Amino acid sequence: MADNFELIKWKGFDWDEGNLLKNWEKHRVSASECEQVFFNSPVVAGLENTHSKQEARYYALGITDAKRKLFISFTVRKNLIRVISARDMSRKERKVFEKL
Repeated sequence: MADNFELIKWKGFDWDEGNLLKNWEKHRVSASECEQVFFNSPVVAGLENTHSKQEARYYALGITDAKRKLFISFTVRKNLIRVISARDMSRKERKVFEKL
């Protein structure tokens, strides 16, 4: 199981061509928008317990430079964030995010 502190140590992004295309085609979310979420404030990140048993999966709630509110599912490999999926926040997620 991955160390919960690995989020603090990330050094950049690792993009998978399949996920780039999937995120754009399904949700019209670009790689640039995903990256912006991690640099803009506020951002909320936590551990997802529902998916992979192979590696730790995380989620992030944050905003792009254009103020688009996104939910991002990701993992961390070799100190690089690897986005698995990205989409607009649900109503419930927006309520949590807006309380910050």
